[in-house]
Amino acid sequence: MAAKATVHCLTGCAIGEILGMVIGTALLWGNVPTMVLAISLAFVFGYSFTLFAVRRAGLDWKSAVKIALAADTVSIAVMELVDNSIIALTPGAMDAHLSDGLFWYALLGGFAVAFLITTPVNKWMIGRGRGHAVVHSLH
Repeated sequence: MAAKATVHCLTGCAIGEILGMVIGTALLWGNVPTMVLAISLAFVFGYSFTLFAVRRAGLDWKSAVKIALAADTVSIAVMELVDNSIIALTPGAMDAHLSDGLFWYALLGGFAVAFLITTPVNKWMIGRGRGHAVVHSLH
């Protein structure tokens, strides 16, 4: 269940982060505004996957938002912290362009490491009835 929750989180984070990087790069933004956009979109997409799933299960918007925030905040935060730290610490990755292999290597490598670190976090949270445990019956 923890791995499934982490894949769910990783999917939303990856979509948001890649979209943010593409938009920021296309608009010729600097590193900081591009990363802020990418991280923001990672949270938006990460929450939206849970939000739409629990809405489909019949929850009203207010309850669905509360559940999505409770289920995903820690997982997305850990995922983004690890992934963006790896990107920032990979020499040259912050200056790489979308057409550079280094950009994709750092981004995808960061997601792989973030998955390995976030899965035990999700397992710990689920074991305490938190995180994705609060939405498990609604998926």
